[in-house]
Amino acid sequence: MKVLGVDPGTLATGWSIVEALPGGRLVAHAHGVVRTRPADPLWDRLAHVDRALGQVIAEHRPAALALEQCFVSKNAMSALKLGHTRGVVMVAARNAGADVFEYTPGQVKSAVTGNGRAEKHQVAEMVRILLGLQVTAASDASDAMAVAICHIHGATSRVLNLAVGARR
Repeated sequence: MKVLGVDPGTLATGWSIVEALPGGRLVAHAHGVVRTRPADPLWDRLAHVDRALGQVIAEHRPAALALEQCFVSKNAMSALKLGHTRGVVMVAARNAGADVFEYTPGQVKSAVTGNGRAEKHQVAEMVRILLGLQVTAASDASDAMAVAICHIHGATSRVLNLAVGARR
């Protein structure tokens, strides 16, 4: 199963394609950061994110999109802009037929490190280890990989729970 993990932002949107192989091995096929210019109007930045992620989706054909739920900021305008970016990402994935899943920051941290309160550098290091990367990816891309790993671990658990339930 290929998963597109996304860490959305209006200036930097991290993305990754992570696949679960038989035997539980995880592979990072690609990752990166879509950067926009702060001086550009929001709609141009959103269009840029849409085009860039559309190319990633077309090339890799993920079955699912995994992204972190919105962190509610004290700055309502920033939260609103982030919501716009998340919407663009969700629509791009749905238009390509991918299912959409959201996870809280605590769920992502717990799935990757075993600790829902892990610090950012701890999550990044575990992502590097779990995916067998030589170096830690850029922060936004590493966060996107963590969300994809969270989804894969959850999907594996859901399948196992269904199998156990079917045997009862």
